[in-house]
Amino acid sequence: MNWKEAIDQSSVYDVAIVSPLEFAPLLSQKYHASIYLKREDLQPVFSFKLRGAYQKLTTIPSESLKKGVIAASAGNHAQGVAYGAKYMGIPATIVMPKTAPLIKVNAVKRMGAMVELVGTAYDDAYAHAMTLCQRNECTFLHPFDDEAVIVGQGTVGKELFEQVPDLDMVVVPVGGGGLLAGIVAYFKSVSPQTRIVGVEPDDAACMTAALLAGQLVELDEVGIFVDGVAVKKAGKANFDVVKGHIHRLVTVSTDEVCAAIKDIFEETRVACEPSGALALAGLKKLLSDPHEKIGKVAVVVSGANLSFDRLQHIAERATLGEGKEMMMLAEIPEVAGSFKSFCRQLGPHAITEFNYRYQDSSRAVVLVGLQIDQAGRQRLLAHLCSTGVKAIDISDDEMAKVHLRHMVGGQVSILNERLFHVEFPERPGALLRFLTKLGSDCSITLFHYRNHGADYGRVLLGMSVHPSDYSILESRLNDIGYPWRDYSDAKWVSLLFKTP
Repeated sequence: MNWKEAIDQSSVYDVAIVSPLEFAPLLSQKYHASIYLKREDLQPVFSFKLRGAYQKLTTIPSESLKKGVIAASAGNHAQGVAYGAKYMGIPATIVMPKTAPLIKVNAVKRMGAMVELVGTAYDDAYAHAMTLCQRNECTFLHPFDDEAVIVGQGTVGKELFEQVPDLDMVVVPVGGGGLLAGIVAYFKSVSPQTRIVGVEPDDAACMTAALLAGQLVELDEVGIFVDGVAVKKAGKANFDVVKGHIHRLVTVSTDEVCAAIKDIFEETRVACEPSGALALAGLKKLLSDPHEKIGKVAVVVSGANLSFDRLQHIAERATLGEGKEMMMLAEIPEVAGSFKSFCRQLGPHAITEFNYRYQDSSRAVVLVGLQIDQAGRQRLLAHLCSTGVKAIDISDDEMAKVHLRHMVGGQVSILNERLFHVEFPERPGALLRFLTKLGSDCSITLFHYRNHGADYGRVLLGMSVHPSDYSILESRLNDIGYPWRDYSDAKWVSLLFKTP
């Protein structure tokens, strides 16, 4: 295919706008580069996905369109299909995972599409959508693994080249790879010297896995905080376009994404969704390497379909993502004056959080948040160790950041206690279903629920499990179908939980 010609002749502007490419003065000054934000969050559906969805719709024969179309999506492609179908006056059914943010689910419904919620990830929704297609003889609109979708997304690349022809780099968020493939396809024709960088969450890096293996790889599971790119397997059409033509791929953490959301808000006063800030998080990681020289760089801000209830979680994690806060567990003597002595040992660093947990009559454990940079962490830990304080840096421990900072209270000694982390869709009956299938014979010793700022819940679960019964419990957890992991051997467990 002549990608440039197809992209130049695209019909996306029936429904999409030429999104502005805005200079980011704060980021540019901070990183000594000319950084531009490609504002795809300003599209009618607040995401670039409208482009690919509509381009695909225009290629479907009219007789097939009369039967309707079906799509599977975590939200943004769904809105693109629904918007395009409404514009063209055709029926649309969208299958979305139960973990899709409600703001996206409701937006699709308002556009007149029928919505079915199935499974906990995109791949579950995809399987059900394919079943519906076969049953109803409808046309399926793939969110990324389709040449027409690539052409539609490639119009972002066309606009970037027309807006700033001499870009040194374009940084792109990556899920299944449709946007990345479209931008790569256009730039390799018009400006092959421009470096294209893809960015993935470190818990959903399917394109990284594919390029490393030299073939498509299906991940066992993916994280869903960055729900817009929560894909287990990259698209074949996209992989074929991207391989050999991309400068590099970067993976980033949840905290780094939250920090990038904050950066974009400070530049634009817009709160973008996690996938919308993914590319900026990757650029910041690149710029932390002093050998990476960048002049003019465009960052695709891919969407702003953010649920309001995510804001607290994002704000909580943004400081950690900037590397300016440390979370630490420390064991101190349970004697008068020990808090004061410990605080003196912490030095002049501002304390952002201080949680206490009684252990026994001789010792106490405190969870402390400090404003301190990366280099200062190691110096402080070494100093505390030299004074006899047992301390653990948990700044990069996901379970500690989600659960421990919100847990207070005394400690009890429980025989054969095991700790598990479980995720479940935040839907009516989901928690009851979990407890019912777990069985009434299970002895629960601890239960801490934490909403992750998305439409799924996170639970830290303690249970007294005799070693001979562990395989039975493991089988039950697997049968329930919610993602889970045994954290009994985590480094912070020995401080906070007794295991007689």
